[in-house]
Amino acid sequence: MINLIKFHRPALAGLAIGLFVFMAVVGTAESSRAQDTLKREPLVLVTSSGKHELNVEIAATRDQQSRGLMFRRSMDPRHGMLFIYDEDQYVSMWMRNTYISLDMVFILASGKVHRIEASTEPLSERIIESGNRVIAVLELIGGTAARLKLKPGDIVRHRIFKSAGN
Repeated sequence: MINLIKFHRPALAGLAIGLFVFMAVVGTAESSRAQDTLKREPLVLVTSSGKHELNVEIAATRDQQSRGLMFRRSMDPRHGMLFIYDEDQYVSMWMRNTYISLDMVFILASGKVHRIEASTEPLSERIIESGNRVIAVLELIGGTAARLKLKPGDIVRHRIFKSAGN
């Protein structure tokens, strides 16, 4: 005869909740540690409303890109994250485990904005496509693109882009 330990349902529920909270804290702490090590660089958006200087985190490795801004609860409006790819490619993004609404700015190798996915839905698993080969994606707090009057065709100045004046 096998002796099984019986748990009362409230005790089992408490154990499950405790385990979930522990995993969330560990995951958030791990994500925060990894994000603390990301390099920051200046970036300038040139729009009809002027030049807007930002300080962006660089997501250049596959691991950094897959984590992106996941698990963050806030971000300074003058900051962002720039996903840099080795070559022009079609890019697919999503908002899994991302609590902040974002503007996703898809950028051509020339530094021109190809398209903007504005005010994405937090925690959504809907796939967001670049629609063209791009070299980078800039993520900003949702609504920033509209506030700065950023639109397709505008210029992004950063060391990786081939546009004049970078």
